Amino acid sequence: MHGSYKVRGGKLVSVELEARDERISSAHVFGDFFLEPDDALEDIDAALVGLPVTASAAEIGEAVDQRLAAREGEVQLIGFDTGAVAIATRRALGHASRWEDLTFEVIGAVSLPPVMHVALDEVLPHEVAVGRRSPLLRIWDWDTSAVVIGSYQSLRNEIDAEGAARHGTRVIRRITGGGAMFMEPGNCITYSLIVPTSLVEGLSFEQAYAYLDDWVMGALAEVGIRARYVPLNDIASEAGKIGGAAQRRFAGGVLLHHVTMAYDIDADAMGEVLRIGREKLSDKGTTSANKRVDPMRSQTGMAREDIIEAFLTHFRSRYDTVESGYTETELTEAQRLVDVKFGSEAWTARVP
Repeated sequence: MHGSYKVRGGKLVSVELEARDERISSAHVFGDFFLEPDDALEDIDAALVGLPVTASAAEIGEAVDQRLAAREGEVQLIGFDTGAVAIATRRALGHASRWEDLTFEVIGAVSLPPVMHVALDEVLPHEVAVGRRSPLLRIWDWDTSAVVIGSYQSLRNEIDAEGAARHGTRVIRRITGGGAMFMEPGNCITYSLIVPTSLVEGLSFEQAYAYLDDWVMGALAEVGIRARYVPLNDIASEAGKIGGAAQRRFAGGVLLHHVTMAYDIDADAMGEVLRIGREKLSDKGTTSANKRVDPMRSQTGMAREDIIEAFLTHFRSRYDTVESGYTETELTEAQRLVDVKFGSEAWTARVP
């Protein structure tokens, strides 16, 4: 059995192993990493032998750590760590998946009320969990203004109710944590990625954020934006913050990861709707005289629709994809959730 894991910003770690009687009977670790002294590789291999095939990534990493600790600080792992060995081993054992193992459904921009997109982020993970859908990437689009606040944010501390009413901005609470998303029609780019949790097997929460957005960093580079990931969940460029991510893990082994990036936001309106809007704007790319947060528009010179298409083209070029759309059943269930949950005052104000 074979498994590989590429460390973000580091090296490739591969493992070939055999198993007998539900335990690893032989193991060989290799890759383009650096290791001192070189005979420590034999210790890493030996640490894997005898482990149960059901061992978790944490248990595998601990076994390797203990074996290397016996050498009293003599061993240096460069470009990788024992966690990377654990992930590659779990992949070899069939417990963890790679991007290349998956076929993604892709749903392009479909204009729906923002509250429907929030509801779909609860509906679609269930569809993936029960096998009615493959993992998927979908683009949000909308034609009304909204602020989508994090699941745990205080409504009155975050939102200026008078400002929201004046600008016709609806307030919606989503199911993920994190901060507020100020969403004007045509002025943000938002996507949701729904994947099996096996794709982030062995990764910390911080690592999982960066790992799931690695593709979009490549897409940003292709449209001329030199972006970087800022822990825990922000994407930034030389001009400042571009956007942020949020996640939710569901029963059934499914993970929701979604990202909102500023294309060209009215900073004055945002400052009047969000009570802490000015503080939020302090690390974003505000470039023009009429106060607009426009890191993506100003840095690329591209229309929003063209950037979205470039993102989708990049994603399709990296992974196995099929085109898809929302089913009537999914839209009906999303509307039901809007009626009973996401559109209700009880949910929106659940953290007053």
